Amino acid sequence: MGRSFSDAPQLFTTDEVAPVPAARQPSYIRDHRKRLRERFLNGGPDALPEYELLELILFRAIPRQDVKPLARLLLDRFGDFNGVISASARRLGEMSGVGEAVITELKVVEAAAHRLSRSRILRRQVVSSWDALIDYCHTVMSHREAEHFRILFLDRKNTLIADEEQARGTVDHVPVYPREVVKRALELNASALILVHNHPSGDPTPSDADVEMTGMIERAASTLGITLHDHIIVGKSRELSFRSEGLLL
Repeated sequence: MGRSFSDAPQLFTTDEVAPVPAARQPSYIRDHRKRLRERFLNGGPDALPEYELLELILFRAIPRQDVKPLARLLLDRFGDFNGVISASARRLGEMSGVGEAVITELKVVEAAAHRLSRSRILRRQVVSSWDALIDYCHTVMSHREAEHFRILFLDRKNTLIADEEQARGTVDHVPVYPREVVKRALELNASALILVHNHPSGDPTPSDADVEMTGMIERAASTLGITLHDHIIVGKSRELSFRSEGLLL
């Protein structure tokens, strides 16, 4: 996870061992937190800029001090709110002021976002939930530091019955074995597949290896009566569909 907070300059307190009585907080922190919570509850997340939304998450991890400086540092380092939430525990832990409590709060929010996004597509027909499916792929993959390869398994009605990560790789390569893909589809009694992987570079343009691997999986699947509907490559801000680009038969 990188160096611990005890090794870093003591700019922030990072461990919340028990609820902190309001009287022990400086009044300016107590009042600021109260106002921020009220603005969020009354106006929703759109009422807050990203650094204040991040502050709300950091309140629990750092109960006694002003978290605005850390929120701004995190945004400077990782680009935006999504980048902060999706950053790996290792990279987060490299920052001064970020300890186990902060990392835990951020990763809980990330896990909640993934589960909520996934619930909108699981057991639903892909055709009717395509936009939600694309949103889900971006949520779980667009900020990954290495390539991840996942498969969406569909039944005969094109309902999503399973979503599984099959492999993790490096910044520009992920090992995928067509035999294992087809084997898993048979185990799940799936009739169709959608392949998804990310490009950490941010550019979803497929490489020659991507095209070759997709063709191998398509051929292996078709011999067993399994349809490959699409292969989606997720970049930082956009995605590419093999089907839309005419890269699938």
